[in-house]
Amino acid sequence: MPKTVITYGTFDLFHIGHLNILKRLKEKGDRLIVAVSTDEFNAIKGKKPIVPFEQRIEIVRAIKYVDMAIPEENWEQKRTDVDKYDVDVFGIGEDWKGKFDDLEDKVEVFYLPRTDGISTTELKRVLSNFDEQKVEALKGTLDTLSQIVKELS
Repeated sequence: MPKTVITYGTFDLFHIGHLNILKRLKEKGDRLIVAVSTDEFNAIKGKKPIVPFEQRIEIVRAIKYVDMAIPEENWEQKRTDVDKYDVDVFGIGEDWKGKFDDLEDKVEVFYLPRTDGISTTELKRVLSNFDEQKVEALKGTLDTLSQIVKELS
């Protein structure tokens, strides 16, 4: 009998850690459903994604491990989705460890380890250090390097 796996996340600034989790989740079953948090739900969670919801869900839909991507609009949806999509396995990153154990009455719940050295929070922290002045200086440096490359070619 086919096994359905579901996960939830914002998937902002999609990176290798996101891809690794989706790949590992797909290995746990035959069908992978990914619920992508809407901008409105992220606001409730106190998050402000950089990439708009419609683009984030489109990126997730394009991943070969993902069979279906749906919007996540509230906390209660997880329990409803388990029934609606006949889910067997609920998996999510270990940063949520213990938070969804209440679903164990319906599905197998497991928490995946993070990919070392990468996180959306860290990417946002690094990006926030780039103010306009630094970006302009970087552009100037890249223009100079480009000119040098052209002259050496």
